[in-house]
Amino acid sequence: MKTGLILLAAGNSTRMGTPKQLLQYRGRPLVHHAALVALQSRCRPVIVVLGANAGPVRQALHDLPVEPIENPLWSEGMGTSIQAGLRAAVDYELDGIILALADQPLVTADTYNLLVAGHETSAKPIVTSVYAGTVGVPVYFAREYFPHLMALKPDQGCKGVILAHSDNALRIACSEAEEDIDTPLDYLRLTPTS
Repeated sequence: MKTGLILLAAGNSTRMGTPKQLLQYRGRPLVHHAALVALQSRCRPVIVVLGANAGPVRQALHDLPVEPIENPLWSEGMGTSIQAGLRAAVDYELDGIILALADQPLVTADTYNLLVAGHETSAKPIVTSVYAGTVGVPVYFAREYFPHLMALKPDQGCKGVILAHSDNALRIACSEAEEDIDTPLDYLRLTPTS
């Protein structure tokens, strides 16, 4: 089974006040950390969707075998970035993809592999992370759901698709996805001190 991973890294970090993709985390830019984790999983290709600050973010990934693509519509919302990633993934004839965020630093390669394995063992076309009392990313979508993602409105994420098709979704507890870096306080709390 061929699974790709789309890492969403296009936002402009409004609440952070500086490009969070470039914040140092464990000795490297946050987006580099996220891409490295994705590459440690069984998912290929790893497609990184860029938007705001695309030049410096692309440079932060220069030494990794990922496919950075630019979403010129990033400012219209996450839906446009999901679709840009999917368009890039079409050429790979994938059986499914994982949607992931560059600002969830506690997510591991094992997290991604667990989602893929969940699909393989359950045959459910959606395998979603569950945390903080709700569902969300990272999430696995089988190929049959690509059209649903391509139909998202620009400002929509994938949560609506998951909830609308909950009978076809396997839910996996994923407490590590609950933590994301949106504000300077988040960054201080989640950045290792040693």
